[in-house]
Amino acid sequence: MSQDVIAIVGRPNVGKSTIFNRIAGERLSIVEDTPGVTRDRLYARCSWLTKEFRLIDTGGIQIADQPYQTEIKAQVEIAIEEADVIIFVVSGKTGLTDDDKYIASMLQKSKKPVVLAVNKIDDESRLANIYEFYALGVGDPIAVSGVHGIGIGDVLDACINLFQEKDNTDKNEGTRIAVIGEPNVGKSSLVNAILNENRSIVSNVQGTTRDAIDTPFTYEGKPYVIVDTAGIRKRGKVYESIEKYSVLRALSAIERADVVLFLIDAEKGIREQDKHVAGYAEEAGKPVVIVVNKWDTVEKDDKTMNVFIEKVRTEFAYLAYAPIVFVSAKTRQRVMTILPVVDKVYENTLRRIPTNVLNEVIADFQMVTPAPARNGKRFRIYYATQVGVQPPTFMLSCNEPSLLHFTYRRFIENQLRQSFDFEGTPIHLVVRKKVSE
Repeated sequence: MSQDVIAIVGRPNVGKSTIFNRIAGERLSIVEDTPGVTRDRLYARCSWLTKEFRLIDTGGIQIADQPYQTEIKAQVEIAIEEADVIIFVVSGKTGLTDDDKYIASMLQKSKKPVVLAVNKIDDESRLANIYEFYALGVGDPIAVSGVHGIGIGDVLDACINLFQEKDNTDKNEGTRIAVIGEPNVGKSSLVNAILNENRSIVSNVQGTTRDAIDTPFTYEGKPYVIVDTAGIRKRGKVYESIEKYSVLRALSAIERADVVLFLIDAEKGIREQDKHVAGYAEEAGKPVVIVVNKWDTVEKDDKTMNVFIEKVRTEFAYLAYAPIVFVSAKTRQRVMTILPVVDKVYENTLRRIPTNVLNEVIADFQMVTPAPARNGKRFRIYYATQVGVQPPTFMLSCNEPSLLHFTYRRFIENQLRQSFDFEGTPIHLVVRKKVSE
């Protein structure tokens, strides 16, 4: 059975994201005094009193026109549909509003259980402010302060009491996939194509996706979690505070990912900024699949793909291990070829090589291609063992680490990759001088 779900809804700037972060126990949602900062659904895995559940933060709904209002409302409606319990957040500081009444009517129509949280009751002087919210007709109001953590436990107690008994034995989230790339490269469109539904807001306006959105799904019986991240620009060129948070979030998504999908816009070609974006994944030691999007827009002949591949390999030499997939998110052409590649790459990053087999391979390639001599001495590996996975990490016991030139290090990595099929995953080498007995 699926895990229980709580969705947090409310009008803009009532403190939904603050409460989300408080429950999640970490800064997952962007908190800013600007209304409308949270526009997409944001997921977190949480627990309370030994009960595990998924928590969804949503964009603020209001009657008045605002940017992306239609898209935000659609996202909130999907979150309500997914949820088992709704936390309806209102502001005890500003009081009851027409927007609150509008949202209350939406929730009543959904027939989902609702816990009414009156936020910003930071001291006893505001406690009496909660009573006017009985007029919403969605249950007893609970006084809370997201900033100070007051009343959050009472809200969660109420949610747990409303959960129907479910079998939560299967807690496997599945392979976590982060989708990264420059702004407007087609990340959200690709996520939507994979999910076959509009989970992320798609717009040709740069910066539409500000939050990293965790979305669990299954494909051919296998569980996955896909993360659509905000477009990454070079750190030094990010000025807007909200955008800074988004970049940090994208970097965090990379760190949490099992596999990274790095998107390139085939129409615009490889740009300098693409190298910075890909570099973040490489620095994190994550398996990478290079996805060339918008391939349907490129005029092609029988050599076009090979020419593009050669250019990718030249521009991204540090990602020589990454497989390349050509797709069109818009037309969904070849989109479903991505997940089998993800599965293969993830399998490779978890692979362990028996020590005896590893040392046989190393002995063979050292005999055929010994390290070049430096000052009359050659780098020599006496013994090797695998000490880790994600990425595969090998400890090499040698005569003198300083003799290892970076070209021969690359040669060793390539030999291991070819011998044991480490396509898609980086390989880390830890070089140590043999301890004399």
